[in-house]
Amino acid sequence: MPIETIRWRGGVPGSLELIDQRRLPQERMLLTLQTVDETWEAIKTLAVRGAPAIGVAAAYGVVLGAQGARDSVDAAAAAALAAAEHLATSRPTAVNLFWALDRMRARVDSERGAADPSAFCEALLAEATAIFEEDRETCRAIGRHGAALFPAGARVLTHCNAGGLATADYGTALGCIYAAHESGRGVEVLACETRPLLQGARLTAYELREAGVPVTLITDGMSGFAMQRGKVDAVVVGADRIARNGDVANKIGTYTHAVLARRHGIPFYVAAPASTFDLSLASGADIPIEERDPGEVLRCREAVTAPQEGVGVWNPAFDVTPAELVTAIITEHGVIQPVGEAEVLGVVGEHARR
Repeated sequence: MPIETIRWRGGVPGSLELIDQRRLPQERMLLTLQTVDETWEAIKTLAVRGAPAIGVAAAYGVVLGAQGARDSVDAAAAAALAAAEHLATSRPTAVNLFWALDRMRARVDSERGAADPSAFCEALLAEATAIFEEDRETCRAIGRHGAALFPAGARVLTHCNAGGLATADYGTALGCIYAAHESGRGVEVLACETRPLLQGARLTAYELREAGVPVTLITDGMSGFAMQRGKVDAVVVGADRIARNGDVANKIGTYTHAVLARRHGIPFYVAAPASTFDLSLASGADIPIEERDPGEVLRCREAVTAPQEGVGVWNPAFDVTPAELVTAIITEHGVIQPVGEAEVLGVVGEHARR
């Protein structure tokens, strides 16, 4: 079974519990979060990461804010909205964060007539839990649609981590692989290590091993040679934001794999829920790209790997793959193929963030 990444403990008041992904694979440690600031820090520092999981964590973070101000419904509502504003500043690229916070704000507005603060907070908890449960169902649906695209015995390359650790359950890109594995298709995975933070090496390889899916780890720079040598039948990745025209923002390095896949005639698939689409953006040129601490590049975990002074560092966390390089986008509502604005709107238009 996929790893349970995140869960709510108790009722109201309660707490948010999640796996600290910074410590994997050496140590599987649970964090218990009881405040908005702790949730913000967990998102910012990648204790919890992956677009869907960030959205779920932020939704529960709004509940944490509200339950800490239960003097009145008005006080709890104000605290919930303040929590949403603060959590929105944690990371800029993954649109699921903002989609989930929009839902929580709407629930705050609809529950202002609640009988008492506890009832108000319970309603917010119900909404956050609905986001959690919907993500679980969404990932399963994505997996079913995606598995059908892989031939028996397919060797599938993936980049970063888009599995159970990046979602409420099962995963998006890895959800397709899990579903194919469970159906007996005999898929094998090439996992790129994903510098600078090694999400592929630390998380994807770990997760697939735990699930019993055959996995081989390679460095990011090996993917082209693997394709040239006929070791890759398909590429599947997740996404953090998808524009209206189908341009895809995902972990830095994704664009490189897409270009190489096109060069070698290999299908390049993106697996993402409707909540990852941002129809307010015409193209990937409008997607905000997070730039992170230069120290992530100058060091690898605790090891120093470059001169610490006198060397410039550019550390974008994501890149944008043009729609023209994407063979298909796999969603819970079906497969978008070919990829373009009309096709995106036709499949996910009513379900995406606008």
